[in-house]
Amino acid sequence: MTVGESREHTASYYAATANAATDFPRLRGEHHCDVVVVGGGFTGVSTMLHLAERGYDVVLVEANRLGWGASGRNGGQLIDGFVNDDRIEKRFGKSAAEMTHRMGLECRNIVVKRIEQYGIDCDLTYGFIDLALRPADVKEFAERAEEYARSQYPHEIRVVPKDDVPKHVGSKSYIGGLINMGNGHLHPLNLCIGEATAAIELGAKVYEQSRVTRIHHGEKPRVDTDTGRVHAGKIILAGNAYLGRTEPKLSGYVIPAGSYMMATEPLSEALASELLPTNMACCDQRSALDYFRLSADGRMLWGGLCNYSGRRPKNIADSLRPSMLKVFPQLADARIDYQWGGNIAISINRIPQFGRIKGNTYYIQGYSGHGVAPTHIAGKIMADIVGGDSEEFDLFARVKHWYLPGGKWFANPAVALGMLYYRIKELL
Repeated sequence: MTVGESREHTASYYAATANAATDFPRLRGEHHCDVVVVGGGFTGVSTMLHLAERGYDVVLVEANRLGWGASGRNGGQLIDGFVNDDRIEKRFGKSAAEMTHRMGLECRNIVVKRIEQYGIDCDLTYGFIDLALRPADVKEFAERAEEYARSQYPHEIRVVPKDDVPKHVGSKSYIGGLINMGNGHLHPLNLCIGEATAAIELGAKVYEQSRVTRIHHGEKPRVDTDTGRVHAGKIILAGNAYLGRTEPKLSGYVIPAGSYMMATEPLSEALASELLPTNMACCDQRSALDYFRLSADGRMLWGGLCNYSGRRPKNIADSLRPSMLKVFPQLADARIDYQWGGNIAISINRIPQFGRIKGNTYYIQGYSGHGVAPTHIAGKIMADIVGGDSEEFDLFARVKHWYLPGGKWFANPAVALGMLYYRIKELL
């Protein structure tokens, strides 16, 4: 974007059905606060709410609208888990892995608590099913179920044999499943706006249409926009895939990848019940996965087509529709009412990136497409480090991340080639 340019929400189902359209003022003039948060998605809003609950004077600046990026465009799947515990254990030991395991449970709990505490209307529905396409997936589900049992996982876990799949998904595509009744699905944009509203009621301030043009680090941190500036004790960078080159030190550490969705017209009650009888969120196990669920008003929300090349499909619905009809041929005559896409931030090692820049500026980015719940524990961790102590922050700040030079012109093709390798392995 050029200086001064801003954008409204993409034409998504979520934007069309938001409980309220936000219209916060543009940042103008001089402002002072304890903490300024850059980015109005889940990470920034979660951080703002955690800080406001602790009594900090916090200001959030967003280039467009709250939830404008991936936080307001995603599949709405509420899934616990923060990072692969085995990956952390290999690098930092068992105690670190135990910590990340607890974080994985807590991130989901924070979302549920926020919804209950602040009365956020976001269509929260429990029930999530991973779906198997290959015998290897079925084997993995059995192993995961055993691991859940060993760890005394607090929610119902159930392996679904092939013959029982139609009880949950009306398709012949799948040969098994793994149900998690602690996870589920929701309206992500309404959740984001609801949490921001709660923070504002606690005294936080939000400025939209306020793209940051420069960040000043050091003893007197400052954030500049083209119409104003915020002086703060600390800065939190939460722009994720849309931070761009606002902070050059972070450019090249995450790769923007496109992800796309569409929504059908409202389906008849009989058809909706035939397709997803138990109204669960669904996901297969491929690297280029399909994910889908029903909306509160009975539409099929279908996502996938994760694109690491940096190219956007000419027509999202035309590109997604074949995969939907392969699973649900019953939808051959269903009208597509909405189609949209956006970028997610890929961290090459799939570990979220926490760090500090010149003392008083902190950042978190790179959820790699799994951000609805993890962003909420990330907000808590950022609030902890603002307060001066965070064991979790210190752990993740030690993780070394790949830097891909050349920006998207090199990084996106490189990642696309890597993903092609995994897709070929799946086919074989």
